[in-house]
Amino acid sequence: MPYKVALAGNPNVGKSTIFNALTGLKQHTGNWTGKTVESCEGHFSENNEMYSVVDLPGAYSLSSFSREEAVTADCLQSTSFDCVAIVLNAGVPERNLIFALQVLSMVPHAILCLNLTDEAAKKGLQINAGQLSKRLGIPVVSCCAAKKQGLREVKRAIALVCRTKQENAFFRHLQPLREDAADRLLHRYAKQLCDTCVTRTAADRKTRRDRKIDRILTAKATGIPLMLLLCGVLFWLTAVGANYPSGWLSTLFAAVKERLVTVCSAFALPKFLSGIIIDGIYTTLGWVVSVMLPPMAIFFPLFSLLEDAGFLPRIAFNLDRCFAKCGAHGKQSLCMMMGIGCNACGVTGCRIIENDKERLIAVLTNTFMPCNGRLPIIIAMLTLFFADSPNGWVSSCHIAMLMVAILAGCVLITLAASKVLSTALKSQSPSGFLLELPPYRAPRLLKTVTRSFLDRTLFVLGRAVAVAAPAGAVIWLCANIYIGDASVLAYCTDFLDPVGRFLGLDGVILTALLLGFPANETVIPIILMAYTANGTLTEFTGSEQLYSLLTQNGWTAATAVCMIIITVLHFPCSTTCLTIKKETGSLKWTLLSMAIPTITGVVLCAVTAHVL
Repeated sequence: MPYKVALAGNPNVGKSTIFNALTGLKQHTGNWTGKTVESCEGHFSENNEMYSVVDLPGAYSLSSFSREEAVTADCLQSTSFDCVAIVLNAGVPERNLIFALQVLSMVPHAILCLNLTDEAAKKGLQINAGQLSKRLGIPVVSCCAAKKQGLREVKRAIALVCRTKQENAFFRHLQPLREDAADRLLHRYAKQLCDTCVTRTAADRKTRRDRKIDRILTAKATGIPLMLLLCGVLFWLTAVGANYPSGWLSTLFAAVKERLVTVCSAFALPKFLSGIIIDGIYTTLGWVVSVMLPPMAIFFPLFSLLEDAGFLPRIAFNLDRCFAKCGAHGKQSLCMMMGIGCNACGVTGCRIIENDKERLIAVLTNTFMPCNGRLPIIIAMLTLFFADSPNGWVSSCHIAMLMVAILAGCVLITLAASKVLSTALKSQSPSGFLLELPPYRAPRLLKTVTRSFLDRTLFVLGRAVAVAAPAGAVIWLCANIYIGDASVLAYCTDFLDPVGRFLGLDGVILTALLLGFPANETVIPIILMAYTANGTLTEFTGSEQLYSLLTQNGWTAATAVCMIIITVLHFPCSTTCLTIKKETGSLKWTLLSMAIPTITGVVLCAVTAHVL
């Protein structure tokens, strides 16, 4: 049987980097039984002996403060590991040592990995590994996992403890104590270890620079304005950069579509079957890919680079006070930013919020942020109806400014909804906001962009494509199955038209929103298909053509405003709904997540339509 090894440590200490270096490709991921917390397991060999490794969730404490910490504590208590490798950030030794001592009080066999020693040296910190090993009675190894330094020594230390069953000196010492006395002893002993084993010199230039930047980015007067500016730049780069590849992909899909038509003609496929395949499934997939892929391929890597550089935790820090007043959590701001790329990803990201009530609020309100499928609709409305130029197009900077204003409004609506939900939900003690502000680092450009594209962009796109394919067939059938002289689609638009007019819209828009439930990217094509009545999803070739078609069907600037409102505030797509169901485990909360934004959007549209 292989030796059982666990990796434990605070978040952001490089634990997963060590895990990946030890196990390579010999690993698999999943969820802990009954939990939505990710589980990573793998194995490696050393001197012809096998070692099974579990990467425990990052935890600041073993007092079950969060779901991840509860999983880590339960696993350490219920599993007999041959060795627990405790990974520390050598740059913040005292805080990390408190957690390490907690683990040592629970498990007899362990080693200590002092990771990020290069950053510690830049801060003027040097840890005497030999002295620390003597005081704790366990092997202590210095390493820098990102640079693959010291990993061989980590393997040897794990193998040594597994074979010799060396017991740490702290394990027996703490057992008889009460919990409150044990906590006081942990803090006191961690300070003593730092006093005797850590040498501190003057902080280097980088540390002083980081502190100066933090005084600007986290200040009340400058923090939020700079955050808005950063979001504006991020969105501007996404909007501008996505135009060209979207056009290229559209041209490519159009060329392939012509070939498919030729192939279907050559095989003499029935018109009905070729219509479903080409005009229904393929055309819908082409729209989804050409509209979704370029913005996601730009936004997600840029978002990951900001995360890797250390900016995102500062944003959460700045917004925590606003969310706390609304009964929510500052980390919800990070989930909201992820929701701009994809609401399904934003909902999944809510796992970082420890408190169940605050996590649920974040899940239910994440769809107030316009996702990647809805942003093109908003941009189209802005550029067509609120432009200075005659043809309706505005500069990219103007678009970015308007979008930032809309996103700011979405944040205010999210805060208001969070306040209402916080009051309505059963009372629960609010969680503390324990947030680590990591040092500013130069992003690992190639690695970050590659992993972001593979793990986020292609993953989200794959789920959207899986939903959009059958949706394309249904949409085509609705437009091509006739009852009397009108199609099913026409009957739907006529039935919903009175409601649409009351909301400042029309029946075509409401039908498109309903049929766009599988993928929001299909809303505009469905609107064009209904207006032109040609039975297939339509792609416009220019802004003048689109503007002319919409105005001929009664669109005004007021219609565009209502369209923007209902686009932002309506039920999430099917992929997001499935994700909410998975995260909450409740159909009730999933339906509520659909009802809250829809009701809000309907009310605002009705008010706007009657005011304008």
